[in-house]
Amino acid sequence: MSQNKLSTSFDFIAVGKQVLAIEREGLAQLDQYINDDFHRSCEALFHCNGKVVVMGMGKSGHIGRKLAATFASTGTPAFFVHPGEASHGDLGMVSSQDIVIALSNSGESREVLALIPVLKRLRIPFIFMTGKPDSTMGKAAEIHLCVHVPEEACPLGLAPTASTTAALVMGDALAVALLRARGFTVADFALSHPGGELGRKLLLRVSDIMHNGKDIPLTSRSASLREALLEITRKNLGMTVICDAQNVIAGIFTDGDLRRVFDMGIDFNRARIADVMTPGGVRVAPDMLAVEALNLMQARNITSLLIAQGDYLIGVVHMHDMLRAGVI
Repeated sequence: MSQNKLSTSFDFIAVGKQVLAIEREGLAQLDQYINDDFHRSCEALFHCNGKVVVMGMGKSGHIGRKLAATFASTGTPAFFVHPGEASHGDLGMVSSQDIVIALSNSGESREVLALIPVLKRLRIPFIFMTGKPDSTMGKAAEIHLCVHVPEEACPLGLAPTASTTAALVMGDALAVALLRARGFTVADFALSHPGGELGRKLLLRVSDIMHNGKDIPLTSRSASLREALLEITRKNLGMTVICDAQNVIAGIFTDGDLRRVFDMGIDFNRARIADVMTPGGVRVAPDMLAVEALNLMQARNITSLLIAQGDYLIGVVHMHDMLRAGVI
Protein backbone atom coordinates (compact mmCIF):
# COMPACT_ATOMS: atom_id res chain seq x y z
CA MET A 1 0.00 0.00 0.00
CA SER A 2 1.32 3.48 -0.88
CA GLN A 3 2.64 5.72 1.89
CA ASN A 4 1.59 9.31 2.49
CA LYS A 5 4.51 10.08 4.77
CA LEU A 6 7.69 11.15 3.00
CA SER A 7 10.97 9.86 4.36
CA THR A 8 13.41 12.65 5.18
CA SER A 9 16.18 10.65 3.51
CA PHE A 10 14.34 10.14 0.21
CA ASP A 11 16.29 11.63 -2.72
CA PHE A 12 14.02 12.77 -5.57
CA ILE A 13 16.99 14.07 -7.57
CA ALA A 14 18.80 10.73 -7.47
CA VAL A 15 15.68 8.88 -8.65
CA GLY A 16 15.12 11.40 -11.42
CA LYS A 17 18.68 11.00 -12.68
CA GLN A 18 18.36 7.23 -12.51
CA VAL A 19 15.28 7.39 -14.74
CA LEU A 20 17.15 9.53 -17.26
CA ALA A 21 20.08 7.11 -17.27
CA ILE A 22 17.81 4.11 -17.92
CA GLU A 23 15.96 5.88 -20.72
CA ARG A 24 19.20 7.12 -22.30
CA GLU A 25 20.47 3.54 -22.33
CA GLY A 26 17.23 2.41 -23.95
CA LEU A 27 17.62 4.98 -26.70
CA ALA A 28 21.27 4.03 -27.19
CA GLN A 29 20.14 0.43 -27.78
CA LEU A 30 17.54 1.66 -30.27
CA ASP A 31 20.23 2.66 -32.75
CA GLN A 32 20.68 -0.97 -33.85
CA TYR A 33 17.05 -1.14 -34.95
CA ILE A 34 17.42 1.63 -37.51
CA ASN A 35 18.09 -1.09 -40.05
CA ASP A 36 16.66 -2.73 -43.19
CA ASP A 37 13.26 -3.02 -41.53
CA PHE A 38 13.32 0.71 -40.88
CA HIS A 39 14.25 1.30 -44.53
CA ARG A 40 11.42 -0.94 -45.73
CA SER A 41 8.98 0.84 -43.41
CA CYS A 42 9.97 4.23 -44.77
CA GLU A 43 9.65 3.06 -48.37
CA ALA A 44 6.20 1.58 -47.72
CA LEU A 45 5.02 4.76 -46.01
CA PHE A 46 6.52 6.98 -48.70
CA HIS A 47 4.71 5.11 -51.49
CA CYS A 48 1.41 4.87 -49.62
CA ASN A 49 -1.35 6.31 -51.82
CA GLY A 50 -3.77 6.66 -48.93
CA LYS A 51 -3.28 7.54 -45.29
CA VAL A 52 -1.19 6.11 -42.47
CA VAL A 53 -3.50 4.62 -39.84
CA VAL A 54 -1.87 4.36 -36.40
CA MET A 55 -3.22 2.04 -33.69
CA GLY A 56 -2.30 1.16 -30.13
CA MET A 57 -3.83 0.30 -26.77
CA GLY A 58 -3.16 2.02 -23.45
CA LYS A 59 0.12 3.92 -23.27
CA SER A 60 1.01 2.65 -26.75
CA GLY A 61 -2.18 4.31 -27.91
CA HIS A 62 -1.08 7.63 -26.46
CA ILE A 63 2.24 7.34 -28.31
CA GLY A 64 0.34 6.32 -31.43
CA ARG A 65 -1.81 9.44 -31.29
CA LYS A 66 1.29 11.58 -31.07
CA LEU A 67 2.90 9.69 -33.95
CA ALA A 68 -0.18 10.17 -36.16
CA ALA A 69 -0.18 13.89 -35.34
CA THR A 70 3.53 14.18 -36.17
CA PHE A 71 3.05 12.39 -39.48
CA ALA A 72 0.09 14.59 -40.40
CA SER A 73 1.92 17.83 -39.67
CA THR A 74 5.05 16.86 -41.60
CA GLY A 75 3.62 15.84 -44.96
CA THR A 76 2.42 12.26 -44.35
CA PRO A 77 -1.40 12.17 -44.07
CA ALA A 78 -2.28 10.10 -40.98
CA PHE A 79 -4.88 9.53 -38.30
CA PHE A 80 -5.30 7.40 -35.18
CA VAL A 81 -7.84 4.61 -34.79
CA HIS A 82 -8.43 2.90 -31.44
CA PRO A 83 -8.00 -0.85 -32.12
CA GLY A 84 -10.90 -1.76 -29.82
CA GLU A 85 -13.20 0.58 -31.69
CA ALA A 86 -11.81 -0.71 -34.99
CA SER A 87 -13.31 -4.11 -34.18
CA HIS A 88 -16.69 -2.46 -33.72
CA GLY A 89 -17.00 -0.47 -36.93
CA ASP A 90 -14.15 2.02 -37.03
CA LEU A 91 -12.15 -0.27 -39.30
CA GLY A 92 -14.47 1.07 -41.98
CA MET A 93 -12.34 4.22 -41.94
CA VAL A 94 -9.42 2.23 -43.34
CA SER A 95 -9.13 1.53 -47.08
CA SER A 96 -6.90 -0.74 -49.13
CA GLN A 97 -4.95 2.39 -50.14
CA ASP A 98 -3.92 2.96 -46.52
CA ILE A 99 -1.19 1.40 -44.40
CA VAL A 100 -1.53 0.48 -40.71
CA ILE A 101 1.11 1.00 -38.03
CA ALA A 102 0.24 -0.74 -34.76
CA LEU A 103 2.20 -0.28 -31.53
CA SER A 104 2.44 -2.76 -28.65
CA ASN A 105 5.46 -3.22 -26.42
CA SER A 106 4.53 -6.80 -25.53
CA GLY A 107 3.43 -7.62 -29.06
CA GLU A 108 0.43 -9.44 -27.59
CA SER A 109 -2.28 -6.78 -27.74
CA ARG A 110 -5.47 -8.81 -28.17
CA GLU A 111 -7.30 -5.92 -29.79
CA VAL A 112 -4.63 -5.60 -32.47
CA LEU A 113 -4.26 -9.36 -32.96
CA ALA A 114 -7.99 -9.64 -33.62
CA LEU A 115 -7.59 -7.28 -36.57
CA ILE A 116 -4.81 -9.17 -38.38
CA PRO A 117 -7.07 -11.60 -40.32
CA VAL A 118 -9.32 -8.74 -41.42
CA LEU A 119 -6.37 -6.54 -42.48
CA LYS A 120 -5.02 -9.42 -44.54
CA ARG A 121 -8.40 -10.14 -46.10
CA LEU A 122 -8.82 -6.47 -47.03
CA ARG A 123 -5.23 -6.45 -48.31
CA ILE A 124 -4.29 -3.54 -46.08
CA PRO A 125 -0.52 -3.59 -45.45
CA PHE A 126 0.61 -3.25 -41.84
CA ILE A 127 3.74 -2.49 -39.86
CA PHE A 128 3.99 -3.61 -36.24
CA MET A 129 6.20 -1.81 -33.73
CA THR A 130 6.92 -3.96 -30.67
CA GLY A 131 9.59 -4.60 -28.09
CA LYS A 132 9.54 -8.35 -28.74
CA PRO A 133 10.26 -9.66 -32.25
CA ASP A 134 9.28 -13.20 -31.17
CA SER A 135 5.83 -12.06 -30.00
CA THR A 136 2.66 -12.95 -31.88
CA MET A 137 2.55 -9.51 -33.47
CA GLY A 138 6.26 -9.62 -34.21
CA LYS A 139 5.94 -12.90 -36.09
CA ALA A 140 2.76 -11.86 -37.92
CA ALA A 141 4.08 -8.47 -39.04
CA GLU A 142 4.63 -7.79 -42.72
CA ILE A 143 7.31 -5.38 -41.51
CA HIS A 144 8.44 -5.41 -37.88
CA LEU A 145 10.07 -2.43 -36.17
CA CYS A 146 11.81 -3.48 -32.98
CA VAL A 147 11.83 -0.99 -30.09
CA HIS A 148 13.20 -3.30 -27.40
CA VAL A 149 14.73 -1.66 -24.31
CA PRO A 150 16.81 -3.43 -21.63
CA GLU A 151 14.54 -2.29 -18.79
CA GLU A 152 11.77 0.05 -17.81
CA ALA A 153 12.55 3.04 -15.62
CA CYS A 154 9.68 1.95 -13.38
CA PRO A 155 11.32 -0.09 -10.54
CA LEU A 156 8.40 -2.53 -10.67
CA GLY A 157 8.95 -3.09 -14.36
CA LEU A 158 5.24 -2.47 -14.90
CA ALA A 159 4.61 1.15 -15.91
CA PRO A 160 5.65 1.75 -19.55
CA THR A 161 8.44 4.30 -19.39
CA ALA A 162 11.62 3.54 -21.34
CA SER A 163 9.59 1.43 -23.78
CA THR A 164 7.17 4.24 -24.63
CA THR A 165 10.09 6.65 -25.01
CA ALA A 166 11.70 4.25 -27.48
CA ALA A 167 8.45 3.92 -29.46
CA LEU A 168 8.08 7.70 -29.51
CA VAL A 169 11.62 8.20 -30.80
CA MET A 170 11.26 5.48 -33.43
CA GLY A 171 8.08 7.20 -34.62
CA ASP A 172 9.89 10.53 -34.80
CA ALA A 173 12.67 8.87 -36.81
CA LEU A 174 10.10 7.59 -39.31
CA ALA A 175 8.37 10.96 -39.60
CA VAL A 176 11.56 12.97 -40.05
CA ALA A 177 13.01 10.50 -42.55
CA LEU A 178 9.84 10.82 -44.61
CA LEU A 179 9.84 14.61 -44.23
CA ARG A 180 13.33 14.81 -45.68
CA ALA A 181 12.61 12.28 -48.44
CA ARG A 182 9.58 14.35 -49.53
CA GLY A 183 11.56 17.59 -49.55
CA PHE A 184 9.04 19.04 -47.08
CA THR A 185 9.67 22.77 -46.63
CA VAL A 186 9.01 25.43 -44.02
CA ALA A 187 6.25 26.79 -46.24
CA ASP A 188 4.66 23.31 -46.41
CA PHE A 189 4.82 23.12 -42.62
CA ALA A 190 3.07 26.48 -42.33
CA LEU A 191 0.16 25.25 -44.46
CA SER A 192 -0.63 22.60 -41.86
CA HIS A 193 -0.14 25.05 -38.97
CA PRO A 194 -2.18 28.11 -40.01
CA GLY A 195 -3.10 28.90 -36.41
CA GLY A 196 0.46 28.93 -35.13
CA GLU A 197 3.07 31.67 -35.11
CA LEU A 198 4.90 30.16 -38.07
CA GLY A 199 1.68 29.92 -40.06
CA ARG A 200 0.90 33.56 -39.44
CA LYS A 201 4.35 34.62 -40.53
CA LEU A 202 4.48 32.50 -43.67
CA LEU A 203 0.88 32.67 -44.85
CA LEU A 204 -0.42 36.11 -43.86
CA ARG A 205 -0.09 38.77 -46.56
CA VAL A 206 -0.54 42.52 -46.25
CA SER A 207 -3.74 42.31 -48.30
CA ASP A 208 -5.21 40.19 -45.49
CA ILE A 209 -4.81 42.90 -42.85
CA MET A 210 -4.72 46.21 -44.76
CA HIS A 211 -7.27 48.99 -44.46
CA ASN A 212 -9.08 49.59 -47.73
CA GLY A 213 -12.01 51.47 -49.18
CA LYS A 214 -13.49 54.07 -46.84
CA ASP A 215 -11.11 53.03 -44.04
CA ILE A 216 -8.11 54.52 -45.89
CA PRO A 217 -7.20 58.04 -44.70
CA LEU A 218 -7.34 59.96 -47.98
CA THR A 219 -6.72 63.62 -48.78
CA SER A 220 -6.77 65.38 -52.16
CA ARG A 221 -3.80 67.43 -53.38
CA SER A 222 -5.88 70.62 -53.19
CA ALA A 223 -6.89 70.12 -49.55
CA SER A 224 -5.60 72.38 -46.81
CA LEU A 225 -3.27 71.16 -44.11
CA ARG A 226 -6.11 71.61 -41.64
CA GLU A 227 -8.38 69.31 -43.69
CA ALA A 228 -5.62 66.71 -43.81
CA LEU A 229 -5.24 66.80 -40.03
CA LEU A 230 -8.97 66.26 -39.61
CA GLU A 231 -8.75 63.17 -41.87
CA ILE A 232 -5.82 61.83 -39.82
CA THR A 233 -7.89 62.26 -36.66
CA ARG A 234 -10.97 60.59 -38.16
CA LYS A 235 -9.18 57.49 -39.44
CA ASN A 236 -6.85 57.16 -36.43
CA LEU A 237 -3.87 55.70 -38.30
CA GLY A 238 -1.47 58.54 -37.66
CA MET A 239 -1.23 59.41 -41.35
CA THR A 240 -3.08 60.28 -44.53
CA VAL A 241 -2.35 59.48 -48.16
CA ILE A 242 -2.50 62.29 -50.69
CA CYS A 243 -4.04 61.09 -53.97
CA ASP A 244 -5.76 62.44 -57.05
CA ALA A 245 -9.35 61.59 -58.00
CA GLN A 246 -8.26 58.24 -59.51
CA ASN A 247 -6.43 57.21 -56.31
CA VAL A 248 -3.00 57.71 -57.89
CA ILE A 249 -0.55 58.32 -55.04
CA ALA A 250 1.05 61.75 -54.79
CA GLY A 251 2.49 61.53 -51.29
CA ILE A 252 1.95 60.87 -47.61
CA PHE A 253 1.65 63.00 -44.47
CA THR A 254 2.22 61.48 -41.01
CA ASP A 255 2.35 62.47 -37.36
CA GLY A 256 6.10 62.83 -37.79
CA ASP A 257 5.61 65.29 -40.63
CA LEU A 258 3.27 67.29 -38.39
CA ARG A 259 6.06 67.82 -35.86
CA ARG A 260 8.29 69.07 -38.69
CA VAL A 261 5.59 71.50 -39.83
CA PHE A 262 5.23 72.85 -36.29
CA ASP A 263 8.92 73.72 -36.29
CA MET A 264 8.51 75.53 -39.63
CA GLY A 265 5.86 77.86 -38.21
CA ILE A 266 3.46 77.26 -41.11
CA ASP A 267 -0.11 78.66 -41.01
CA PHE A 268 -2.30 75.54 -40.68
CA ASN A 269 -5.37 77.24 -42.13
CA ARG A 270 -3.69 78.57 -45.27
CA ALA A 271 -1.08 75.93 -46.09
CA ARG A 272 -1.93 73.27 -48.66
CA ILE A 273 -1.17 69.62 -47.87
CA ALA A 274 0.58 69.28 -51.26
CA ASP A 275 3.19 71.81 -50.07
CA VAL A 276 4.16 69.93 -46.90
CA MET A 277 3.59 66.24 -47.76
CA THR A 278 6.36 63.72 -48.29
CA PRO A 279 6.21 62.83 -52.00
CA GLY A 280 5.77 59.20 -52.98
CA GLY A 281 5.63 57.22 -49.78
CA VAL A 282 6.91 53.72 -49.16
CA ARG A 283 4.66 51.27 -50.98
CA VAL A 284 4.49 47.50 -51.36
CA ALA A 285 2.46 45.03 -53.43
CA PRO A 286 -0.62 43.44 -51.83
CA ASP A 287 0.83 39.93 -52.04
CA MET A 288 3.86 40.77 -49.89
CA LEU A 289 4.10 38.62 -46.76
CA ALA A 290 3.13 40.54 -43.66
CA VAL A 291 6.38 39.55 -41.95
CA GLU A 292 8.38 40.96 -44.87
CA ALA A 293 6.39 44.19 -44.67
CA LEU A 294 7.12 44.34 -40.95
CA ASN A 295 10.84 43.94 -41.62
CA LEU A 296 10.68 46.76 -44.16
CA MET A 297 8.88 49.05 -41.71
CA GLN A 298 11.48 48.36 -39.05
CA ALA A 299 14.36 48.88 -41.47
CA ARG A 300 12.92 52.21 -42.67
CA ASN A 301 11.83 53.24 -39.16
CA ILE A 302 8.25 53.91 -40.26
CA THR A 303 4.89 52.84 -38.86
CA SER A 304 2.79 52.69 -42.05
CA LEU A 305 3.06 51.26 -45.54
CA LEU A 306 1.05 52.03 -48.66
CA ILE A 307 -0.34 48.98 -50.45
CA ALA A 308 -0.34 49.72 -54.14
CA GLN A 309 -0.46 48.34 -57.65
CA GLY A 310 2.07 50.56 -59.34
CA ASP A 311 1.06 54.12 -58.41
CA TYR A 312 -2.55 53.15 -57.69
CA LEU A 313 -3.44 53.01 -53.98
CA ILE A 314 -5.46 50.01 -52.81
CA GLY A 315 -4.79 49.98 -49.06
CA VAL A 316 -2.78 51.01 -46.01
CA VAL A 317 -1.24 48.86 -43.30
CA HIS A 318 -0.08 50.15 -39.90
CA MET A 319 2.30 48.66 -37.37
CA HIS A 320 -0.66 48.17 -35.04
CA ASP A 321 -2.29 45.94 -37.67
CA MET A 322 0.78 43.71 -37.50
CA LEU A 323 0.46 43.56 -33.75
CA ARG A 324 -3.23 42.64 -33.84
CA ALA A 325 -2.57 39.93 -36.45
CA GLY A 326 0.12 38.36 -34.26
CA VAL A 327 2.95 38.98 -36.73
CA ILE A 328 5.02 40.83 -34.15
